[in-house]
Amino acid sequence: MIIVFKQNAKENEVKRVLDKVEKLGLKTHISQGEETLIVGLVGDTTRVDPKRIEVEESVERIMKVSEPYKLANRAFHPEDSVINVSGIPVGGKALTLIAGPCSVESKEQVLEVARRVKASGANLLRGGAFKPRTSPYSFQGMGSTALDLLVEAKEETGLPIVTELMSEKHIDEFNDKVDLVQIGARNMQNFDLLKEVGQRIKKPVLLKRGLSNTYEEWLMSAEYIMANGNPNVILCERGIRTFETYTRNTLDLQAIPVLKRLTHLPVIIDPSHAGGKWWLVEPMAKAAVVAGCDGLMIEVHNDPENALCDGPQSLKPDRYDNLLKDIRKLEAVR
Repeated sequence: MIIVFKQNAKENEVKRVLDKVEKLGLKTHISQGEETLIVGLVGDTTRVDPKRIEVEESVERIMKVSEPYKLANRAFHPEDSVINVSGIPVGGKALTLIAGPCSVESKEQVLEVARRVKASGANLLRGGAFKPRTSPYSFQGMGSTALDLLVEAKEETGLPIVTELMSEKHIDEFNDKVDLVQIGARNMQNFDLLKEVGQRIKKPVLLKRGLSNTYEEWLMSAEYIMANGNPNVILCERGIRTFETYTRNTLDLQAIPVLKRLTHLPVIIDPSHAGGKWWLVEPMAKAAVVAGCDGLMIEVHNDPENALCDGPQSLKPDRYDNLLKDIRKLEAVR
């Protein structure tokens, strides 16, 4: 349920209405736009008699929200959210560029890639420290050592760090070292982890879409994080599993306009994991920008032929540099 207040509503009048609904056990979430004040009600809204609220002189109207996600719903927050990631805006008019290797493999590797993507114009540095792998025999990442190497790269280049959290036992370490905490596709519906992330993570969260999840399921996972105290969620489409086997996944470009209609949260596109082939990254990245995404997360490796993880989908630094030149042209006219 949403309460829309009149433009000239006075502060004491709004407070009286909020006190009335809060006494019924509901939580209120205020969204102050340029011209309109909207308050979302979360909880058992059957306790609220709309007629008792609509009689208030300050109230313009009351709207019911049919979708199960509330805090992520655009109806609760009509204006686009802009998430601040250590000084880098994600959402709104910004096009955020995240780049780096799938996995941190050595100090030399991550520093070289960080320098190159920074020079090309990337805003944030991605790099896997803890890697979820289908096979237990595959490279699982360097763990905390990789986080320290990412911190070194950040100290040299100034690029904020993006990396994946897999277990709540690492939350304190991530709060200390990471700027944007990624929840991967396989953990999108790990609800116990999402609750912990909402309650304990103090940084923005990048929530990747699950392998075969619907938009509503994805937004409900965002809702878990937001309802538990962290409103700074960024969505990341990374391709979904379909019947096609030629590509790793199928990039759902429709997700961009659909999510822009359903939610106020920023939408990032990961074309690297979507196609699984380096030569698909460039056209899909360009298509995503034209479709209106808020940013791109692209894997860049200085030696993809010998990468320990996902080399075939990684761009070399020179190719990434050329791609960003094309992206800037598209960004200027979209």
